[in-house]
Amino acid sequence: MRRRDERSGRTGPGRTGRTRLPLRKSLLGRLLTVSALVASCSVAATAWLAVQTTSVAIRQEQGRNLSTDARIYDTLLGYAAGHPDWAGVGGTVRDLARESGRRIVLTTEDRQPLLDSAAGTAPTAELPTQASAVVDPLSVDTVLVPDAVPVGTDRVDPRAVGPFLLPAKERTVLRRATARSAECLAGMGIAADVVDSPSGRPWVRFVSDGTDRDRELKCLSVDGAATTATEEKALRALEQLADACLKRQGRTGVKLNLDLSWDRGYGQEGTDVGSSAPVPVPETGITKEKAIERRMAEDKTAEDKAAEDRRAAAGVPADGAAQARGSGYDRAVAACVGSARREQLTAYVAAPALLFIDGPGAVSVPGFDLSPANTARIAGVTALVLALTVGASVIAGTRLVRPLHALTGAAQRMRDGLDSAPVPVGPDNEIGRLALAFNDMAAHRTRLEEQRKVMVSDVAHELRTPLSNIRGWLEAAHDGLAEPDPAFVSSLLDEAVQLQHLINDLQDLGAAEAGALRLHLEPVFVDELLGQVAAAHQGPAETAGVALEVATAPGSPPPPPVEADPVRLRQAVGNLLSNAVRHTPPGGRVTLRPYVSKGGDEVAVEVSDTGSGIPAGDVPHVFDRFWRAEKSRNRSTGGSGLGLAIVLKLAEAHGGTVSVTSTEGQGSVFTLRLPTMTDEDAERPRADEETAVRP
Repeated sequence: MRRRDERSGRTGPGRTGRTRLPLRKSLLGRLLTVSALVASCSVAATAWLAVQTTSVAIRQEQGRNLSTDARIYDTLLGYAAGHPDWAGVGGTVRDLARESGRRIVLTTEDRQPLLDSAAGTAPTAELPTQASAVVDPLSVDTVLVPDAVPVGTDRVDPRAVGPFLLPAKERTVLRRATARSAECLAGMGIAADVVDSPSGRPWVRFVSDGTDRDRELKCLSVDGAATTATEEKALRALEQLADACLKRQGRTGVKLNLDLSWDRGYGQEGTDVGSSAPVPVPETGITKEKAIERRMAEDKTAEDKAAEDRRAAAGVPADGAAQARGSGYDRAVAACVGSARREQLTAYVAAPALLFIDGPGAVSVPGFDLSPANTARIAGVTALVLALTVGASVIAGTRLVRPLHALTGAAQRMRDGLDSAPVPVGPDNEIGRLALAFNDMAAHRTRLEEQRKVMVSDVAHELRTPLSNIRGWLEAAHDGLAEPDPAFVSSLLDEAVQLQHLINDLQDLGAAEAGALRLHLEPVFVDELLGQVAAAHQGPAETAGVALEVATAPGSPPPPPVEADPVRLRQAVGNLLSNAVRHTPPGGRVTLRPYVSKGGDEVAVEVSDTGSGIPAGDVPHVFDRFWRAEKSRNRSTGGSGLGLAIVLKLAEAHGGTVSVTSTEGQGSVFTLRLPTMTDEDAERPRADEETAVRP
């Protein structure tokens, strides 16, 4: 059967209604706080260490990757500057991929594959959206170009020389002349080396900048700075391309020097004029600075005179020269020379190609290994976090275990039958409430033990009286002192009935407390049941001189049915009625009255009397086993002391309650309350229904 107190939401006798602890005071809250603190410290330490270690490793790896990317880019750029196509780049790409451990892919600008270092893959289907770089010797990416490779303002790779590449014969002649200059400088104590430019032209490179310029100019060979036939041919072709560009802008042509500087000419009708202006170009026979210094030292006078002659022939006054030099002629010449140079070199260099490094399906993905220092830092932080965790756990565990040890010791003393002192109660948390509940349990156990001893004594007393009477009468009959007449047999029968009644009460009470009491539930109308009980007790009430009646309000509807065992319910009401009649003097009145509670969810049975009443100090004990207001336990003034205890157990078995109010000298009122039937109870089948009541 469902527990009625659960269905109705009432709290049974002896139950406490303590509220749940707030989380901040509870044991769970403290454990969560410690765990969160330890976890936060661990996460923070781990995150800090991971960020520090990973940041350093990433910076190192990025530096290595950038250096590797720049080397790969520069190598492929050099190949493109010296070859008209990419046909023979396979070996170079594979060598770079093997050395760097990375995948290298070259495609045309429209992503047609040229070469993939990872054999057996489909490059165009796996390449990322953006290329790592564009390999174009005529437009160098200055970010990826290493510092060792200078790049001019026109962004043309200096290794792209095209038609300026010298044949072996011309190189030999120039090297001899440059070698003589280096020997002359060495004889004067000036350290210098002979270095070949990408075009094959040798030039003198000074070891130190702090040298005597006059002495340097004496040793520099004029033959080493002379333009060869190959260079002259390439230079004239470049001039034609530049002049065509200038003419399209309505400007005069230009005369280019070997270092691609130019002499300004003075045109007609306001055409821009000026003096020579150098641009960055590949190296000539000697350093560019030395060639300019020498030319300025040897031809300064002649050039000034020639400039004055040209201005006079062009009709430009002396005060207009500065204005002419400030025009956009230099910018136009520089732009046309740059475009002409790229146009001239197009046939000698490879077409621009897209470079992909470490695309999907790369040969290997670079990683990093933890250094000993980082390993030591990780071990140190781990040890620190472990120490903090152990320390916090020890402190929290000690505070939690100390009261538990006290509870364990008290429980062991209780098991050994020793009196246990109350356990100290700490703060209002789970442990404190456990200690308080343990102390309550110990006190309750002590009371139960005392009640058990009293009950054993009471049972022995209750059994001794009828047994002593029976034995006495039988011994008297055996000795011939009493005749076994009908009065004799009737006396023995009364004592046996009283003994049987006591045993039945003990059996019912034990079954109720053990949860073995069987209830046969069915709808019961309380008003009808009260009439039956009153009729059964009418004879004893009249014998005692007590008026017995069932009171109902005039015109009020009968109470609704309750779900109960009619036999057990009659037993409970009968016990209340017998108790009321027993304690009501002759001329008194006992009244049975059924009514419905204000909420309509309970049917109450009220048994009131006009008897002696119960002292206020005894009211809490009236439902205890073997309790009687008359301590002498005289059978003429009380029963066995089990009737009201049985009423309490039967009421609880039906999901109801029983209570008492009494005024000493005026009478008592016992009220039995039972829940009314619900729709669910009414619809449930009731054939042969039998329910065991659990305690």
